[in-house]
Amino acid sequence: MLGQKNIKANVVEMASSPNPDSCQEADSLDSFIASITSPELRTIVLHWRSAAGGGQMPSWEQIRPARIAKQLPIVWVYKYDRATGRFVGRLAGDKINQIVGRNVCGLPLEKVFQHEGLNWVHRTLKRVAEEPAIYYGTGFVFKWLNRSGTGERIVLPLSSDGIVANGVLGATEYHYPRIGGIAPRGMTETERWFCLRPKRSEDIGLR
Repeated sequence: MLGQKNIKANVVEMASSPNPDSCQEADSLDSFIASITSPELRTIVLHWRSAAGGGQMPSWEQIRPARIAKQLPIVWVYKYDRATGRFVGRLAGDKINQIVGRNVCGLPLEKVFQHEGLNWVHRTLKRVAEEPAIYYGTGFVFKWLNRSGTGERIVLPLSSDGIVANGVLGATEYHYPRIGGIAPRGMTETERWFCLRPKRSEDIGLR
């Protein structure tokens, strides 16, 4: 198990779907966190790291809601079954349930996202859990729900044993709702990844 101080970052920045083989080195998790624009999302990531202690990632039980009470309305959590690849909602804050239009607790991911966004959401959450990695996205959010606006999103892995992820903790900060799913002119969507796993030989082209 890797301690937080010993983790080296593999960060990839892109504008579309996640690519597990595209990684660039960054200095540390600290520098990745510092790149997060939203103070609310930074607070959540800092608590997630603190809850992990010396481990690679915390369990859901190690998360203390009181420490992120102000941010809870934008938080969402899914349990992950590695055998089936399915995500099931554990909880979501009031703002998230309102935007989605239902309470996600107990619902499988495919019941929450019944539109073309499902493939992207599932692929992103699965990479966070399987690699494991941290996802940070900025730009256009909730475009598949016809309530598009600007925002930022963070997704963090959760693990009962600190090694193998079996859940994800996410948060979405959402501004300027729009009708019709049309992005504001000039807006770009950017994804950044912090890979928690040790660098693999295929990442640097060694076979």
